[in-house]
Amino acid sequence: MRADEMDLRELLDLGGGGGVLRFAGQRALLLDAVALGVLRRELIETIGLTAARGVLTRFGYAHGWRTAESLKTALPWDSEREWRLAGARLHMLQGLVRVDTIIPDAAQKPRLFAEALWHDSYEAEQHLLHLGQSDAPVCWTLTGFASGYLSFCNGREIYCVEDRCRGRGDAACHVMGRPLEEWNGAIDAELPFYRQGCLNEALARLTRSLKQAESRLRRTRRRLGDDDARPRSDAMQRLLDLASRAAKVDATVLVTGESGSGKERVARLVHEQSARAAGPFLAVNCAAVSESLLESELFGHVRGAFTGASADRAGLFEAASGGTLLLDEVGEVPLHVQAKLLRVLQEREVRRVGENTSRRTDVRVVAATNRDLAEEVAARRFRRDLFYRLKVIELRVPALRERPEDILPLARTFLAAAAARAGRRVTGLAPEAAGRLVRHAWPGNVRELENAMERAVALCEGPRVEERDLPDEVRAGPSPFAPGSVRRLEEVERDCILAALEANGGHQARTAAALGIGTATLYRKLRRYRAKK
Repeated sequence: MRADEMDLRELLDLGGGGGVLRFAGQRALLLDAVALGVLRRELIETIGLTAARGVLTRFGYAHGWRTAESLKTALPWDSEREWRLAGARLHMLQGLVRVDTIIPDAAQKPRLFAEALWHDSYEAEQHLLHLGQSDAPVCWTLTGFASGYLSFCNGREIYCVEDRCRGRGDAACHVMGRPLEEWNGAIDAELPFYRQGCLNEALARLTRSLKQAESRLRRTRRRLGDDDARPRSDAMQRLLDLASRAAKVDATVLVTGESGSGKERVARLVHEQSARAAGPFLAVNCAAVSESLLESELFGHVRGAFTGASADRAGLFEAASGGTLLLDEVGEVPLHVQAKLLRVLQEREVRRVGENTSRRTDVRVVAATNRDLAEEVAARRFRRDLFYRLKVIELRVPALRERPEDILPLARTFLAAAAARAGRRVTGLAPEAAGRLVRHAWPGNVRELENAMERAVALCEGPRVEERDLPDEVRAGPSPFAPGSVRRLEEVERDCILAALEANGGHQARTAAALGIGTATLYRKLRRYRAKK
């Protein structure tokens, strides 16, 4: 593909139901130009002209760098040169500016690496609208974008400078770019707007922050499901809303629910939506650590504290400083350790085993259990004061059987992930298999469902999971017409239609033909199902 053949319609994925827009496979946003102009004015009035210019220039640089990285593999380019030229074309497609590229003059010394005239710059327009005419060029974000794009494409530092600008009264904006060494110090006054420290450190920090943000986003999507697997049940939606609100405060959280229901995933969500998201998330299964070692695991020890303690060792409370510590299966903690745990939570100090001094700790505690701690308190197996100290905010994760609406979306998510890991092309569930999944009681909850999908991917012989590929206990579930399990005809019809739609890849015409009904009838029924969600 050539750069001038790029079509925005091919790069944008609007998504079926809206809400998520993707550009070249990455999530993108449509932003109003006037709103961006207001943001520019607020930045300048809040932090000053120089600081605001630095923020917007570095933002543009990161945007350009990121765009070049995404476009490299998003389209089948005729050559690397076409990929390098695509940045200017993309600027025009996105409505940011009209670009007239100027062919560099071979006789010019030193020769310009890039040169262009910019017409209708949104940035100059918004600066004039909100701040009036400037004494200097104002297309900071666009210049930063061009520098970041060219730097990534060419693998070296290339900087663009705007010497004429509509924002200061010129007829058009003019920008030129050269590698850093060819500027011969002529842009030393411009470099501080690109840098906080040396360029290598800035690029390393940019790369790390982008990768960390992407990693957190991927982890959140894997745990909560992507757009198609977003929880549909009211119970889970209420839970996720409460978890998001709990994340905004630094209170202790108690996550309860059956084994395998997803308590750790909810705990991670609380961490990743909190102010501590950049800090560590550490988890310890209190039931898996022996009673004699649990105290050392949590609080640490000093050399010689007990046999085998050959060196000082920090515990998890210290290791998780600045982040979140998940105490999984907290109901299994012995009583004598519970007393010390209570003191750490109240005083925010930890004392290593064998040490007489205390150390300050800054960690948010999330506890999880599948036990009824109120019953444990009544039986004197759990301290009442610790129970209430942990239960500042309680998040109860419903069992999978309590939210059957989420079974098939979760199954499809796990199926896709297992197929990707195994390198197999398994695209969906047969109607009979989908029916079995919905009717199974799932005593092992989400963990059991995930394992069932991994097994099905390993055993299936075709492009979709059949009933025979499911575990025996799932296939042995009750018939939909067994005594005591008779459902309304409307519910059976709905499940049948949705399963057929899944089997036909969402194609409504083929689904209607397979069911022996008209497409208009199918459309009306699907619209009614969506209205009842």
